Amino acid sequence: MSEEELLVPNDLYLKAGIHIGTKFKTKFMDNFIYKTRSDGLSVLNVQKIDERIKEMSNMLSKYEPQDILVVSRRENGWQPVKVFGKIIGAKIFAGRYPPGILTNPNLKNHMEAKIVVVTDAWPDRNAVQDALKIGIPVIALCDTNNQANNIDLVVPCNNKGKKSLGLLFYIVAREYMKSRGTAEKDIKFTVEEFTPE
Repeated sequence: MSEEELLVPNDLYLKAGIHIGTKFKTKFMDNFIYKTRSDGLSVLNVQKIDERIKEMSNMLSKYEPQDILVVSRRENGWQPVKVFGKIIGAKIFAGRYPPGILTNPNLKNHMEAKIVVVTDAWPDRNAVQDALKIGIPVIALCDTNNQANNIDLVVPCNNKGKKSLGLLFYIVAREYMKSRGTAEKDIKFTVEEFTPE
């Protein structure tokens, strides 16, 4: 795949470490793994990451911003998720997601959504279970050690790194805005805004 076909230059992906996996890998993630280094660390395929970010952006662009819920229990995802929510107008939940927010209208913090994005399917499993109960799609950012049960779209990436999550949510926000009719010149945010210090 040529550099022009990628959503961002390859070196930007590499600098953010979006392709760096873990020493553990599951059979669910085998198709996305480029290689396993001599130190045992698995490395994700950048082209496949890029393809899935495109799919994620296309999938989200079919929904109104207020119908999208993005959940991140992992602290490194809080800033990227909050900035993403502010820019496109999506609902976000940064922190521990208690079960029932989508399913129990009696809760004070009850929300309605038509699609859920989680930064990691394991720590965000309560949100995945809620989405499953009400029958809405789930997009999950998955590292080499993730399982893909009950996930509608797996987006392979380093879902633990600040820079990796920042870059991913920056790209998805930009692509979402473009597909919703915002001209490129109207997109006035930078990748740095998504990346915690």
